Amino acid sequence: MEMQEKTMVNDTLAGINGELIRYAEMIPQTENKELKQTLKQFRNACEMSQEELYKIAREKAYYVPADKAGEEDIKHVKSLFSQGSML
Repeated sequence: MEMQEKTMVNDTLAGINGELIRYAEMIPQTENKELKQTLKQFRNACEMSQEELYKIAREKAYYVPADKAGEEDIKHVKSLFSQGSML
């Protein structure tokens, strides 16, 4: 069965996003400076791949981002963080 390009792009984006989450978890947990630097380099390369694939997905309309948040929504979220309600 042939996999559609849109499915492949979306699956790859999901995988890359998962990798970025794992790098974000690993980097602050290591005390080895050399390992930490290597992980940061891998994360940066991963972010660049994610950005390139995201651009392709947007150009081909495989991914349509949500509408931008309105001013009231932004104020509401800021107030939640400033009040400590997000903890």
